[in-house]
Amino acid sequence: MGNTLGLAPMGALPRRSPRREEPLPNPGSFDELHRLCKDVFPAQMEGVKLVVNKVLSSHFQVAHTVHMSALGLPGYHLHAAYAGDWQLSPTEVFPTVVGDMDSSGSLNAQVLLLLAERLRAKAVFQTQQAKFLTWQFDGEYRGDDYTATLTLGNPDLIGESAVHWVATLNVGSGGAHASYYHKANEQVQVGVEFEANTRLQDTTFSFGYHLTLPQANMVFRGLVDSNWCVGAVLEKKMPPLPVTLALGAFLNHWRNRFHCGFSVTVG
Repeated sequence: MGNTLGLAPMGALPRRSPRREEPLPNPGSFDELHRLCKDVFPAQMEGVKLVVNKVLSSHFQVAHTVHMSALGLPGYHLHAAYAGDWQLSPTEVFPTVVGDMDSSGSLNAQVLLLLAERLRAKAVFQTQQAKFLTWQFDGEYRGDDYTATLTLGNPDLIGESAVHWVATLNVGSGGAHASYYHKANEQVQVGVEFEANTRLQDTTFSFGYHLTLPQANMVFRGLVDSNWCVGAVLEKKMPPLPVTLALGAFLNHWRNRFHCGFSVTVG
């Protein structure tokens, strides 16, 4: 006897239902993107900490924290939070004001506002005793499947001392060239450059920084670009002699090339 193999007619085979394509949801705020992963890791603990939470009303709550450690003096923090009436989700309530003050008078505060259905604003203030240390303003737009955020850090609206910056953009038939320069202070300067060549079909992104150490008579420059190239140059002046020594090294990880050099400048 032989074996027989029977095939069912095409009409009798079960048909797979078409895959339902659902639109991507909004990813949420930038601050919440890494929170799920960070919550998995344990928080570092040292010394003894006592936290007392007190809910005063449906909108206002406070917390008292006392921390004693062998690494420093005992510290006390007063945390206060206010939540408004507009609740969009279990984790989003507007307006929200959060503040934390320690025993020395330093303050960390955040203000969250809902300007429109898709537009949110956040302001962050940090003081060190009686001096303002950090100002930061964020504007966030929630799209259907994306979130766009614009951040402005440490603006000096009165003296304009925190804004030394230059931004340029050139667009032509051969491509585009954009650069941004920012002087953070007298010691730190940074620059970002973007070049796109349509003829060569090549795009390059570079980040550079300039660090000045006046007490050591040294200048350090470094760069990182999208071609996997890392470079640095160290300059050292030798007073009272009019001599400047420079040592530079560049490494291209993609092409596995390394270059270094040494120079002496007199005058």
